[in-house]
Amino acid sequence: MIDIGTVTTLISFLVGIVLGFPIGWLFIGSTALGLLVMGGSTAFMANTFFHALDSSTVMAIAFFVFSGALISEAGLADRIVNFSYSLVGRLKGGLTAVGIVATLFLGALTGSSVPCIAALIPLLVPRLEKFGYKRVYTTALLCSSSYLGYLIPPSVPAMIYCLLSGQSVAALFLATVFPGFVLAIGYGLLNYFMVDRYTFESSEKPELPTTFKESFRDVLHTGRVAIPALGCPVLILVGIYGGIFTPNEAGGIASVYCLLVGWFAYRELTNAKLKKALSGTIGTFGMTTLLLAGGTILTRFLTRQGVAQEVATFMLTLFENKYLILLMLNIFLLFLGMFLDGIPILILVVPLVLPLMQELGVNLVHLGAMMVVNVGIGVMTPPFAMSIFVGSRLAQVPAAELTKTMMPFLFLVSLPVLLLTTYVPALSCWLPEVLLGASVVGPW
Repeated sequence: MIDIGTVTTLISFLVGIVLGFPIGWLFIGSTALGLLVMGGSTAFMANTFFHALDSSTVMAIAFFVFSGALISEAGLADRIVNFSYSLVGRLKGGLTAVGIVATLFLGALTGSSVPCIAALIPLLVPRLEKFGYKRVYTTALLCSSSYLGYLIPPSVPAMIYCLLSGQSVAALFLATVFPGFVLAIGYGLLNYFMVDRYTFESSEKPELPTTFKESFRDVLHTGRVAIPALGCPVLILVGIYGGIFTPNEAGGIASVYCLLVGWFAYRELTNAKLKKALSGTIGTFGMTTLLLAGGTILTRFLTRQGVAQEVATFMLTLFENKYLILLMLNIFLLFLGMFLDGIPILILVVPLVLPLMQELGVNLVHLGAMMVVNVGIGVMTPPFAMSIFVGSRLAQVPAAELTKTMMPFLFLVSLPVLLLTTYVPALSCWLPEVLLGASVVGPW
């Protein structure tokens, strides 16, 4: 039976969310309030706060956030966009599909979603508007594609999940690759059929190659220029899966690599731009660590009070079928994603559902892939969707109109990909098992 302290904690947490209090401080404050009501000691909070951050994975997150901050400032995003133009620009809807391809590449540099939007919207939206593509559609496609940064390794949410669940970072990086590619292909197909509705007559036409020979030459040229930018994800992934360095060390290597590319290869990284990237990194990482430490305090308190076991017992009583329980978990996560960012959702939910998932025999790498896809969808679900807020502001389009244009991508592609990831374990478990072995991934 849940006691008065736990009830106080949960109610104060929910009220704080409704009132708009900062989530990180709300994690800590609601826990302290619950402990005070039940007459318990708050001493464990400081110890938990410290140990939650005493991990090399946390350091890796900082480095990958810094790498993401550098992509625009160091000129990497520009070269990747130009290379994407040469690859798909001549296809029907190819100019807008450039955003999908570029997000795939940038996802392997940033490990997050918002840096992809921040880098690509200023580069693509004004340019494509000159060529007759409506600003709202290009923005909607970029915002919908942004969470590919969660799925293409390295991924910050994947590292958060592994930190909370004790799973292999390398395995979960691989587990989201196929869902990411399926999502990108689905977006590309939907874009092919939708793009004509969002075009208008324009006197300016893009300069694109007209023959196969010219196209091939353009791909070679832009590819050669983009090699320094594309070399970063290649270096990281080959290093991790070749056993040269760990995923944690890869973050530091990625940061140094991006710095060197910006200084010496593209020569666009100035002291002012470096200061801007560092400032953005400190703010983002500070928020992330507060969420991680505060969320660990709350979830550890709830676990100590038996909430995780109560959740498991309730779900098993309500549904005997594992697949129905997974469906309900997805619905619950999607609901939370309408109001919270992905990282606090993972911090709050993962420790509470792990006992239930283990009792059901769900593979935890598979669960991680499912949850990362789910919280990724949260960046595009209103009313509080980060990609909609950022995209609307950067592209200067009404948030309501942007949300409406994004809905086909949500319902026709994103949600089906989530269901595939949930109910086809091979989509997420096959690749890590082949490359890392069954002992790392476990039975699925």
